[in-house]
Amino acid sequence: MASTEGLVPITRKFLASYYDKHPLPPLSDDVSRLSSEIRSIAFDLLKLNESPASPDESFLAQEADRQPPHKIDENMWKNREHIEEIVFLLEKSHWPPPLQQPSTPEHSQLATVFDNLRNKFQKILKTLESFQSQNSERVFNTVMTYMPQDFRGMLIRQQRERSERNKQAEIDALINSGGSIHDRYALLWKQQMERRRQLAQLGSAAGVYKTLVKYLVGVPQVLLDFVRQINDDDGPMEEQRQRYGPPLYSLTMMVLLIRLFLSLAWGRFENCKLDRHHVGVLEQAVDVYVHEFERFIAFISVVFANSPFFISAEVAGAFEARKNDDFKEISIPAGKSHEVSLSVESLNSYIAWDFSLTQSKMNLDIGFSVEYIDSSGQKTVS
Repeated sequence: MASTEGLVPITRKFLASYYDKHPLPPLSDDVSRLSSEIRSIAFDLLKLNESPASPDESFLAQEADRQPPHKIDENMWKNREHIEEIVFLLEKSHWPPPLQQPSTPEHSQLATVFDNLRNKFQKILKTLESFQSQNSERVFNTVMTYMPQDFRGMLIRQQRERSERNKQAEIDALINSGGSIHDRYALLWKQQMERRRQLAQLGSAAGVYKTLVKYLVGVPQVLLDFVRQINDDDGPMEEQRQRYGPPLYSLTMMVLLIRLFLSLAWGRFENCKLDRHHVGVLEQAVDVYVHEFERFIAFISVVFANSPFFISAEVAGAFEARKNDDFKEISIPAGKSHEVSLSVESLNSYIAWDFSLTQSKMNLDIGFSVEYIDSSGQKTVS
């Protein structure tokens, strides 16, 4: 529903009307069929008395008995984690010894198969990483088009860059301390949730953004409302989850089962010979998963890139500037002073202030100071 000025309320209902025009083509029936076959083979391996399950194998088996996460981006991170774990398992140095130095034609053939599978997973891993990076940048840059292109917008960009550097330093420290792939992805998801909180803070004018956003001019309220509620349980993204979540959940489960199968096969390679049928099912499952996941990413990339989350910055900015009651322009005569009182969260809060001097033949200067008074009445001057 659009207003006369073209200002579109960004709601779940509005997104639904857009998604109606972009139905996701159904996944191949092979996804369900091969997932069931891989599950059956994997759990048969798990039941072998000769090789009790390791803690990691038990954890994966328990995860395979649960529903995948509900959020789209959490599923993307789960797929990425499982893919990277599979690539790790398929590196030659992690193969069972008989495959690392094959002494039979059968082992040589298996080595070739697993080498090809690793290449396929490495390719889809790069595709997924690129999608996540581009999607993150697109969302942030779209939000920033609604911010004044001056020092206020620069402050928000600097805050994000500083935050991202700190996040990368956390990851580097974890890797250097010997953290596992699972540990790294647990941290990556924690950081993703932190990005969500920062986006919500921007929309709510809270935290570091409180004073800055309150005095921004031309920021459409619809944008602030959207970034505040974008990830609510029943907010706009819930429509996305309802439409495109189920096929993604199937792919998340499929790659988890492939990982479980490989993990169990490696641990039981000496005691349980992999027959050609099992390997054939694995090859089919990998081919179907990679193809369907690539297709899903390609589809969702286009849908997300064109989703009408935000309206024209020019139209919205002009519309809101006319309605904004918080903005006041004050002319201060030479020799006079003007004082403004603001409530802030702490001594280190950001305050954005813009002023200009009228051109004249005289040299002009302006005095500017900030005083902070805490709850006890103590004053700090800067």
